[in-house]
Amino acid sequence: MPAKIDFKKKFKHLYQPPADEVVIVEVPEMQFLMIDGEGDPNTSQTYQDTFAVLYPVSYTLKFMSKANGKDYVVPPPEGLWWAEDMNDFLTGNKEKWKWTMMIMVPDFINKEMVEEAIKKVKEKKPNLPEIFSELRFEKLHEGKCAQIMHIGPYSEEAPTIEKLHAFIKAQEGTFDGRVQKHHEIYLSDPRRTKPDRLKTVIRQPFT
Repeated sequence: MPAKIDFKKKFKHLYQPPADEVVIVEVPEMQFLMIDGEGDPNTSQTYQDTFAVLYPVSYTLKFMSKANGKDYVVPPPEGLWWAEDMNDFLTGNKEKWKWTMMIMVPDFINKEMVEEAIKKVKEKKPNLPEIFSELRFEKLHEGKCAQIMHIGPYSEEAPTIEKLHAFIKAQEGTFDGRVQKHHEIYLSDPRRTKPDRLKTVIRQPFT
């Protein structure tokens, strides 16, 4: 039986930053299953439908890979967030928010495997949401980033984000939130974790 790879452990510095200080990391190119959307994640049906698509394809890929001798833990979901007018993002005007929800795919997974997994899921679940057609397989290279662990409800991230931005400013760094997008990694399952114990990596690429 192949050893199961847990990328949260393999790349611990990317998935387990401290909660009491901001750190700088160099994030290598990674590949993801991605779906774009917009609107308030708390009320958007599109947002909910996105995970109804990302998870089955991700787990189908995992079992295909395991059958080929490489088993791994499906990584946690991640999100890129921005707005056309970044003031809407900073002030919490969620109806104007844009997002990309995504799940990382190991580098030993290729385009052909993703296409096969999509085909398998379509055959097994023919009534998946229409957003299934928006699923894509894409690489992302963030490079130099600042990040910190936020512990608590998503609605209370603002002070953590402000601390992150202040750190970048102190480093004389700059970023364009529409290009170098606000990045979150959701380590906790909100269905099983109390809000005050949720763990979320908050990351911001900068130059």
